[in-house]
Amino acid sequence: MKTLAMNSGATRNLEPPTVESMTRLNRLLSDWRISVLVLMGLWAVIYMAGLSRPALLDDADTVHAEAAREMLQRHDWVTLYTNGIRYLEKAPLTYWSLAASYRIFGISDWSTRLPLMLGVLGLLLATYKLGRYAFGESGGLYAGVVLATSLGLYIFTRFLIPDVLVGLWLTIGYYFFLRSLEEEWPSRLTCWGFAATCALNVLTKGLIGLVFPAGAIGLYLLFTGNLRHLLKLRLVSSALVFFAIAAPWHILAALRNPAQGQVRGFLWFYFINEHVMRFLNKRVPPGYDTVPLPIFWGLLLAWLLPWTAFLPQVLRDVPVRWRELRSKLGTKLDRPQRASLLFFLWALVIVGFFSFSTRQEYYTIPALPGMALLVGGWLARESGPAASESDRRAGRISSTVLFAFGVLGFVAGTYLLSVSHLPAPGADLADLLKKNPRDYDFSLGHVLDLTPQALGAFRGPLLGASLGLLLGTGLNWILRRRGRPFEGNVALAVMMVGLLACVHSSFSTFSPVLSSYKLAVAIRKQFRPGDVIVIDGQYHQASTLNFYTGVQVHVLHEPSGNLWYGAKFPDAPHIFETPESLAVLWSGPAEVFLWTDQEYPKELRGLTSFLLARSGGKSIYSNRPPRD
Repeated sequence: MKTLAMNSGATRNLEPPTVESMTRLNRLLSDWRISVLVLMGLWAVIYMAGLSRPALLDDADTVHAEAAREMLQRHDWVTLYTNGIRYLEKAPLTYWSLAASYRIFGISDWSTRLPLMLGVLGLLLATYKLGRYAFGESGGLYAGVVLATSLGLYIFTRFLIPDVLVGLWLTIGYYFFLRSLEEEWPSRLTCWGFAATCALNVLTKGLIGLVFPAGAIGLYLLFTGNLRHLLKLRLVSSALVFFAIAAPWHILAALRNPAQGQVRGFLWFYFINEHVMRFLNKRVPPGYDTVPLPIFWGLLLAWLLPWTAFLPQVLRDVPVRWRELRSKLGTKLDRPQRASLLFFLWALVIVGFFSFSTRQEYYTIPALPGMALLVGGWLARESGPAASESDRRAGRISSTVLFAFGVLGFVAGTYLLSVSHLPAPGADLADLLKKNPRDYDFSLGHVLDLTPQALGAFRGPLLGASLGLLLGTGLNWILRRRGRPFEGNVALAVMMVGLLACVHSSFSTFSPVLSSYKLAVAIRKQFRPGDVIVIDGQYHQASTLNFYTGVQVHVLHEPSGNLWYGAKFPDAPHIFETPESLAVLWSGPAEVFLWTDQEYPKELRGLTSFLLARSGGKSIYSNRPPRD
């Protein structure tokens, strides 16, 4: 009892300066210019610092980059091509941005990544703007910081995938919708702005750009008993705006890629095969494997780390909102309540949709801004001078849980360091890995290849991440127990800057396993006009060769994956080889470069061959000896 009294007295003695400091911080953070500078600073340090390295990867990176390069080369902004073959399975906006970047800055690794990084900046600023509108200046800033330093957003901007841009258009669109709820008759700007974001989302990733906002907003209006609000959204003129933006490319693509003989046209392939059949897991040819549902939902929480620790108290408020919804119309909810309900439905619709579909680890990335906004609003409330004791207590509990995970992470990292072995000088990392080809259809499947021997190559990042976790979560715990949640949040943000730097360092070390860039460089030194590059496998496995050499590659594999549909058109180039045709090429006058991930491909048995280069578990063989 005496100890409790002493602690209570200490708390009372600390409380006045704590409240005073919170007031000063609130005044400081009420300046929008400071908020924007903070977010731009985080963006520059986290996302722009590694713009030029590592080299682009096979598959997602260079398949998409090559499509943009050929778009610029062909001056055809309607029909996409990759490796000279029609590539019609994706919406065009990402490729337009890449091609524009190439035209302005030239073709390079950093100009390839620049459009996506600008999209990240746009997303952070849009999240801040929406959070500021919903929860005030500090709520907007916290939401932007949470998103900028979250694990998932960073990981899935290491690849050229459009899901971050989907999140950007959703964020802007929901801002327009929330504004419409406060306007007796929503303005043209509000309604047409929402329609435009939906159209841009459709041009970014297909029909989900319309399904996601329609699902979340439809549920919101249904739960709040306000379905009549739809009639106020200028449906006719908004629909015209939507179709004016979204329809032209689809119409032109259909006209330029009609059904030809046995080949079904663009409309069937794009809308039926790539949307409906993909959703039903009946796409032809089969695509990616499906992440198990419990893991898929769990990864959504992992992608928001470390801020996931504050979700319980955020989500605890949702049933309260629902009870209020039963007793009064949604129009009587205040702005933060309306926003919180919409943000919750935003995330729920996305994870719910993919719970009934094929799914990859990164499909929940467009839900992250909504979750970051919910967390940001709560962090602003906890850090404010009028914070309740229950909020502060909840923050302390979350920081304790987070510190416990930080300690576990430190222990696990220390153990991994103790069992790791430094690789021999010049060792190829791929030789130290296990092989799990059945898992490579998952975007992070190669992580399962790591062995104690391979971990030795990551000792620096592993040590940095382990110490960062311990110090960051520990400092946050101490500061929150002392009634200083703002400083605790700063500690977590700084911790994540360091952790994400370690992730980038590890990614650079691992990249030769995922990229054939070094092999492309070796080929470029030997290549002469008329020579032939052949991939022993599917095109996407070594698409880096195509992008970095600028040479159309041949494929020792039947048409599949990215090239399956385009190869059916009569004008498709003859690039697919058989073992018999490869033997003829090998004995011909041209030099042939064969990429393979096999120790020695069976197709070369009995033929004279020379090893030109090896990197990342992949090799280049040639029918000519290397030139000095």
